[in-house]
Amino acid sequence: MNDLVIFWHRRDLRISDNIGLYKAYQQSSKLVGLFCLDPNILSRDDLAPARVSYMLGCLEELQTNYQKLGRKLLIFKAQPTQLIPKLAEVLKVKAVVWNEDVEPYSKERDRQVIEALKEKGIKVETYWDQLLHKPGDILTKSNNEPYKVYTPFWRSWSKENKHPIVETLGQIEVLTPEEIELINNLGSINLPTAKDLGYHWNYPLIVTPGEQAAKEQLIYFCEAAIYDYQEQRNLPGIDGTSQLSAALKFGVIGIREVWEATLNAYENSRSDEARENIETWQKELAWREFYQHCLYYFPELAEGPYREEFNNFYWDNNEEYFKAWCEGKTGYPIVDAAMRQLNETGWMHNRCRMIVASFLTKDLIINWQWGEKYFMQKLIDGDLSANNGGWQWSASSGMDTQPLRIFNPASQAQKFDPEAEYIRQWLPEISSLDTEYLVTGKISPLDCHSCGYPQPIVDHKKQQRDFKERYKMIKNT
Repeated sequence: MNDLVIFWHRRDLRISDNIGLYKAYQQSSKLVGLFCLDPNILSRDDLAPARVSYMLGCLEELQTNYQKLGRKLLIFKAQPTQLIPKLAEVLKVKAVVWNEDVEPYSKERDRQVIEALKEKGIKVETYWDQLLHKPGDILTKSNNEPYKVYTPFWRSWSKENKHPIVETLGQIEVLTPEEIELINNLGSINLPTAKDLGYHWNYPLIVTPGEQAAKEQLIYFCEAAIYDYQEQRNLPGIDGTSQLSAALKFGVIGIREVWEATLNAYENSRSDEARENIETWQKELAWREFYQHCLYYFPELAEGPYREEFNNFYWDNNEEYFKAWCEGKTGYPIVDAAMRQLNETGWMHNRCRMIVASFLTKDLIINWQWGEKYFMQKLIDGDLSANNGGWQWSASSGMDTQPLRIFNPASQAQKFDPEAEYIRQWLPEISSLDTEYLVTGKISPLDCHSCGYPQPIVDHKKQQRDFKERYKMIKNT
C-alpha cells in the first residue's frame, strides 16, 4: 500500500473551502480527485438538461483547477459501488475520502461502497461539508430529537458556532506512469458534453457554471442586493435574489464561505434595516439546512407526504389541466409567466414557485408529486430536499404548523408584480393589455381570442372551496 489517497467528488465541485478534500490532502499530497458519472442518476426520468449542462460546466472548471495543482481530475462513467472499490484496490490506496449527503439514494450507495472498501482492508473517511451544521448537531432540547418545525430549528441553529472556512490545497504529487496506465485501463474518460449523455439544453444557462463565477456572484450579492433582500426577494420582476441556488446544489461554493460573507456584510452594515435584510437571507440558508436535516431523518419524504392523512386525499389529477400548467397556458397570467420562465431558463423565482405550486395543488387539485417531478425535470438548481420541502409546504402535506395556505393568483400578482413587469416579460402575447387586466387575470374573452391567450381553465373561488372540503374530510378521518 502506498501513500495515494482518492477523494471522491460528488456535491462539492470545488477546490476551496472543501472539508473532505482538505482532510484528504492532510493525509497525503499524493491525491487523486475523482468524479463518477453515475448511470443510476443519469438514467432517471427527473433529471433536467439544464442541470446536467451546469454540472458539466462546473466539472470543466474543476478539471482546470486540478491541473493548476499538478494533477488531472479523473472522470469515469460507471457504477460507483463497483468502480471505487476496484480502483482503490488496483492502485493500492491508503484511503478513500468523500463528503456525505442526505439523500436516500446517496446514503445507500455510500453504505455499499464503504462495505466493499472495508472488505478489502481500505480505510474510508467521510465528512460533512454541504451543511453548516450536520444532522445530529441541531436537536430539540426536550427530547433530543430532530426538529420538525422550522422556527425553533432556526432559533437553535442560529445560536451555534459555525465551522470556519478550510484552507485551499497546495501542490499535488504527480502519479507514476504505471499508476496512470492502471487508471486508463479501468476506463477513465474525457469529460463528455450534455449531448453525449443524451441531454439537450438549447438555451443559454441562466448562471455561469463553476467556482469562480459563484464566488463573484456572492461578492456582487453581498455588496448590493442583500441590503434590500427582505422586500426585493419577493418581486419576480427585479434581480433581488442571490442566484446561488445552483452553486449550492453542486457545491461549487463552500457554505462556510457563504456564511462568512453574510457576517462581513452584517458587520459593515450601517442600519438596523440593513441588518434585518441580511438576517432574512441567513434564514433562507437555514431553511435549506432544515429541509436537508428533515430528509436525512425522514427519508420517506422522498416517496410521499409527511402528513399521513394525505395518503387518503382525493386528487382530481386532470391530465389536460396538468399539461396546461406545464406549458403556461392556464389563463392565470402570473402562473403562466412563471411556468414560461421555468421552461425557457431552467429557473423560477422563489415567490413564483410558491404561487404555481399552490395553483397546481389547490386550484387544479393535482397531486403535488406531479409538480415536484416536473420541477426536477426542468430546474437548474433542482435539489431533492429543497424541492420536496417546498412542494409539501405548498400542498399542505409537509412539516408546517399552519399547513392550510391557499394563494390567490390575482392577489399575489397585485402585491408582488403590481406593474405587471414580470408578466409582460414572459407573456409577450398579452403585454399590450392594461396592467389591471394582467395582474387581476380579468382579461376579456375578446382580448384572449385576438392574442391567442387562454381563458382561465378553472374558477379560483370554486376550486378553493372544493379543496378546503376535501382537506376537512381527511382531517376528520
